[in-house]
Amino acid sequence: MSDGIFSAGCGSFLRHFKDHPARVNESYLQHAGFALSFAGSLFIAGLAAFIHAIIPALFETTASRLIRRLYARIDSRE
Repeated sequence: MSDGIFSAGCGSFLRHFKDHPARVNESYLQHAGFALSFAGSLFIAGLAAFIHAIIPALFETTASRLIRRLYARIDSRE
């Protein structure tokens, strides 16, 4: 890993569980919940795009709409 997460052993690795969420003003559980909800939305967008690739008449704007919504969520956190 280039960011050194594993470089100083277990203590360094465990510290990163709290450091990154703290940088975005969240607890570990709040950050995990946000990331999991984001992952679920990405999964749905990917599934919609996959189905659209096979049957173009279905889900014509679903993936792009979800991605724009996710971008807005990320952009508002900065």
